[in-house]
Amino acid sequence: MNIYYGTMTSKGQTTIPAEVRELLNLKSGDRIRYINRDGEIIMKAKNKRAIDLAGKFHDPNRPTITLTQMDEAIGEAIVDHVTSAR
Repeated sequence: MNIYYGTMTSKGQTTIPAEVRELLNLKSGDRIRYINRDGEIIMKAKNKRAIDLAGKFHDPNRPTITLTQMDEAIGEAIVDHVTSAR
């Protein structure tokens, strides 16, 4: 585990350490999400758009499916998730 430190200014601003900016591939203007998970703050970069994922999941060896089949698979996954959460 690596630990990085920043300093808070009187205006509530901080500089993200260079190592963290590099790990998250942050650029000027990127948005950052702060998630409170049971008192632990998690910082995530929100610097990807859905279009940036185009083609990332393509597998030429996987057979194509129809939108109907995709909708059915999503519906089944939702039912599995909801019923297993009880």
